[in-house]
Amino acid sequence: MTKISWSRFLFLMTLALVLALAACGGDSSEEDTSSDDASSEESGDEESADEGDSASGDVYNYEDFAKTVSNTGEPSGEGTLNIGYSSDTPFEGTLNWAFYQGAPDADMMAHFDEAVLAMDADFQYTNEGAVQYEMNEEDNTVTFTVRDGVKWHDGEPLKIQDYVSSYEIIGHPDYDGVRGSTDGFTLIEGYEEYRNGEADSISGIEIVDEKTAVFTYTELAPSLTAGGFWSYAFPTHHYEGMEVSEMAAAPQTRENPIGIGPYKVDSIVSGESITMSKFEDYWRGEPGLSEVTVRVIAPSSIASAVESGDVDIAKSFPTDQYPDVADMEGVEWLANIDGAYTYIGFKLGSWDAEAGKVDYKPEEMKMGDVELRRAMWHAIDNDAIGERFYNGLRWKATSLITPYHANWHEEVDVPAYDPEEANRILDEAGYEDVDGDGMREDKEGEPLSINFASMSGGDIAEPLANYYIQSWRDIGLNVELTNGRLIEFNTFYDMVENDDPEIDIYQGAWGVGSDVDPSGLYGEDAPFNYTRYASEENTDLLTKGNSQEALDVEYRKDIYNQWSELMAEEIPVIPTLYRAFVTPVNERVINYSEDYEWNEDLLWYRVGVEDAE
Repeated sequence: MTKISWSRFLFLMTLALVLALAACGGDSSEEDTSSDDASSEESGDEESADEGDSASGDVYNYEDFAKTVSNTGEPSGEGTLNIGYSSDTPFEGTLNWAFYQGAPDADMMAHFDEAVLAMDADFQYTNEGAVQYEMNEEDNTVTFTVRDGVKWHDGEPLKIQDYVSSYEIIGHPDYDGVRGSTDGFTLIEGYEEYRNGEADSISGIEIVDEKTAVFTYTELAPSLTAGGFWSYAFPTHHYEGMEVSEMAAAPQTRENPIGIGPYKVDSIVSGESITMSKFEDYWRGEPGLSEVTVRVIAPSSIASAVESGDVDIAKSFPTDQYPDVADMEGVEWLANIDGAYTYIGFKLGSWDAEAGKVDYKPEEMKMGDVELRRAMWHAIDNDAIGERFYNGLRWKATSLITPYHANWHEEVDVPAYDPEEANRILDEAGYEDVDGDGMREDKEGEPLSINFASMSGGDIAEPLANYYIQSWRDIGLNVELTNGRLIEFNTFYDMVENDDPEIDIYQGAWGVGSDVDPSGLYGEDAPFNYTRYASEENTDLLTKGNSQEALDVEYRKDIYNQWSELMAEEIPVIPTLYRAFVTPVNERVINYSEDYEWNEDLLWYRVGVEDAE
């Protein structure tokens, strides 16, 4: 995905529906990609934050960077833009918005298949996209209408059925993806009956004609216009005659995907690259380039690729590398706050697939004692991590409502870095060093070994994982890497999703999306609730936060403040770092921006190159 103003919005809107997985470390929004927090193999050396300094001692603030290149103007419509996607792992290649999971795939798709619903800087849907909407609060309906002139890459016109098909596929009983549990789906009348196989269609969706459909909801919740409506059309004709269960692995998804964006896919090298060419019939106007190539490049090589001119734009550039290359010639550095945060998650139960909800059972889990989790929070110094590993481009997190949602974020009292307090808590909770080996046993006096899963990635991953491990060992907790080493991205999330018994705690990250509602990540019925935490109070607050009553903004803010405080008390996760991203852009690139403000002149199709022949 080209993370210019609108393209990044499209991706983050997707995350609002919990559409992405997050990597533990990359600046790639993953929810979510390969990681610069981890390296390929654990060496066994343990480093403190002081020993893990990534580069110079300089500390940066993302607010001091420009958000848009200085080179703006009318693109020629010619030339090739070479994009490097920094990742140590291939993109999976599930190139359809309904089925993908990892952010690398989302980033790839955003170049050729855009959201049909546009969004402004306040994270509210507008009518600037290919599909327009009109709400009727009196009867809880929303009318969606497709614009004239919007076409798929094979020349077929976009129809309202393509938008409806997204809901029908994601809600289908045979759909085995991770979407469909948020209010944008479940509040539609008849959706649950359809999803449970009790009905052949969604009764709350009525197609009026080829361009218009009316959706009837049980209530119009505030999240609907902040990312709750599904943002993408599904090319119904492209999958004609295919069963839903076959679609994710089909050639239409993995080899010849189509979209409605300004560039169409010409070729794919599985896991490595995508080559695209100008789509002459793009509905907004002529695209600014003749060709776009996107290649996965190892984090260790991405800076040199930019410096040599082999790459014009580097996505998911590892922030830890920035101080070493900040003075690179021929490049402009852009930055902005990222809609993401890293966290330490504690496994507190398992996923009940049959019931479709979390089976929270702390009494059976190694990490079930909240005092143990609280002590582990006191043991880590996230201020030092942000400054010494990331030179200030990541910083201590204090709430699961991030500053990306500036109007909703409030500081929450959380356990401060205090190893003495951590030791006191563990002593009082009954975790004692019974045999005198320096490591604490559990409350029953049995050996306590905690398996920590962390992801492979760039240069910082290994020292960062070692820092956490050493911090916990310093308070007498025997923490070891799961399987004795860092874990590749796809394997990592397979293990986390499947509640692998070899994982007690893990380091991950989430993209937070456009809507502040966190229920897609922490709700009882959310598959992405990887810690498997649930409680009556959690469910009650998440329900209230997206109720009709929450259309009152001040009421909704108060509810989410209460929820943030609950999570800091219950500690199913430790939010560790907020983050900014930095993007190097070759000076020949025109109209590229990382600003979230809507600007017609800075949309993805307007990006060009200055020296195109």
